[in-house]
Amino acid sequence: MIKDISDKDKKDWDKFINSDEKLPNKDLNKENKKNFKIRSIDLHGYTLADANKLVEEFINKSFLENINKLIVVTGKGLHSDNEKNPYVSKDLSILKYSVPEFISNNQNLMDKISEISEAKIEDGGAGSFYIFLKKKRSNGLL
Repeated sequence: MIKDISDKDKKDWDKFINSDEKLPNKDLNKENKKNFKIRSIDLHGYTLADANKLVEEFINKSFLENINKLIVVTGKGLHSDNEKNPYVSKDLSILKYSVPEFISNNQNLMDKISEISEAKIEDGGAGSFYIFLKKKRSNGLL
């Protein structure tokens, strides 16, 4: 055990103690791997209508199977052909924006979802998002 503490360590400790910075509570971390059942879906190449239908089925099936976390990969829309069509919005027609909007406007799906958030870089970053599902009761209802 070190008996002498350096001046730098003392300053760092002083700075930490007097700081308003909060440390994350590991007990509240949603990424607790041992309790999470994770499933993912990749929507690259799908039309908006097909992607929405597929996502709806994916969420419903995952909910029934007690999956906790879904990773939905939409892509960033960088290779979308929508740029060539002057009658289609370049920003709102790509899956990255439209699929989460479809989910948010579907009350049946939102009843099964506790949270939707942006994915971490290792899960696709800006081209993906997470859906955290509520627990299904034993009778199959919320």
